[in-house]
Amino acid sequence: MSDERLWAPWRLEYIKGPKAKECIFCAKPAAGDDAATRIAHRGERCFVMLNTYPYNNGHLMVAPYRHAGSLEDLDDDEAGELTVLTRRSLTVLRGIYGPEGFNMGINEGRIAGAGFEGHVHQHVVPRWAGDTNFMPVVGNVRVLPESLDDTWRQVSEAFARSEPVVAERAAR
Repeated sequence: MSDERLWAPWRLEYIKGPKAKECIFCAKPAAGDDAATRIAHRGERCFVMLNTYPYNNGHLMVAPYRHAGSLEDLDDDEAGELTVLTRRSLTVLRGIYGPEGFNMGINEGRIAGAGFEGHVHQHVVPRWAGDTNFMPVVGNVRVLPESLDDTWRQVSEAFARSEPVVAERAAR
């Protein structure tokens, strides 16, 4: 059993800091500027966007457009597209970065670590051997080799080039 941990002490500032007054998962798609809001792909019921406070380059979040607090609150079409876009995110990230694995998950409720507990969203975090080291733990500094703007450009272009999954095409 490995004692490996994904340390992200810089997120404490985000967790303890002031919270946005509006739901980012509602406000960002409505803004209409995908580059500025870092929305990489829009589906019919759900969308994919970069995490502004990523654990690693390529850290994506998949969320429904509709404000729903729990996976249980999604209708079958929303839940299906959330899964389809999560799968497609894996394919896109593998093609760009070649990660050795992924962490995926939904933090539901404040106690579970949800930064936006009122709007369910799935995290997709690419992982590599040695992607955590002394810098975040000792120096409280994260080392990301690529800017968020460059990551957004690569991910959004890869989604545009990628073939939609059969279930996503059927939902259209």
